[in-house]
Amino acid sequence: MKRNFRQIVRDVGVIPSVAAATLLVDQASKLGVVFGLDLEHRIEMDVLPPYLVFRMAWNDGVNFGLFGDQSQVMRWVLVAVALAISTWVVIWVRREKGGIWPQVSAGLLVGGALGNVIDRIAYGAVADFLNMSCCGIDNPFAFNIADVAVFVGAFGLVLLSGGRTPTRRKRTKTP
Repeated sequence: MKRNFRQIVRDVGVIPSVAAATLLVDQASKLGVVFGLDLEHRIEMDVLPPYLVFRMAWNDGVNFGLFGDQSQVMRWVLVAVALAISTWVVIWVRREKGGIWPQVSAGLLVGGALGNVIDRIAYGAVADFLNMSCCGIDNPFAFNIADVAVFVGAFGLVLLSGGRTPTRRKRTKTP
């Protein structure tokens, strides 16, 4: 029996489906660019300069390498924090029942977080390779698809979740 994408999403759920798709795209991009194009050794490759450059960076910290100290303790703390936040987001969004878009946002956030968790476990650091600059501003930082998914997912959750209170039905007096 053939199943289409909508049937799979309906059966599995929006959050796991979006998270799995995000994770797949993230890991495929890292394998293709970092290892397939050998960016790991080439370090930098112009794609559409200056707008898009592949620039290899191994990030053992959080955003922009903050708190990176190459220690095993920090590595596992960041893995635990990412897993805890992902779990909390899934529970929160499922309880809220706010529609499909908060679920899509949660799936993006969770898929991106898991993509970076896989990197930390497999390589000891997150593989960042996307660098974008524009309009005379030289951006020294690199990021990856997982980072974009986490940002878009978190932004979507802020915009699309919460703030709704259930409306109460007025009681009518019965004679």
